[in-house]
Amino acid sequence: VQLQASGGGLVQPGGSLGLSCVASGSIFSINAMYWYRQAPGKQRELVAALTSDGMTNYADSVKGRFTISRDNAKNTVYLQMNSLKPEDTAVYYCNIYAKSRAAMPFNSYWGQGTQVTVSS
Repeated sequence: VQLQASGGGLVQPGGSLGLSCVASGSIFSINAMYWYRQAPGKQRELVAALTSDGMTNYADSVKGRFTISRDNAKNTVYLQMNSLKPEDTAVYYCNIYAKSRAAMPFNSYWGQGTQVTVSS
């Protein structure tokens, strides 16, 4: 299973960006999907989570501004980021739990990261 994240870039404070992460390869089922971020000198932190039954969870710092969603048919998870702040600057990583066969356990897979920079 491979993950390809895209959509990062430079945006002014108050602006919006949308991230996408496409999973490919031998995929039987995807369980939970996540977005993390890591700012320079800081630990990686969970930004948003989306379970297979549609439950979402967000870091307090992004609640009301970020929205996580998924397209199961496309094996894709999205992160819509609005009202961006300079402190949102980080490398954003997607993470999914997927399995290649019904009898296999779910394994964790990571995307390569995409840079988001919020600056005027």
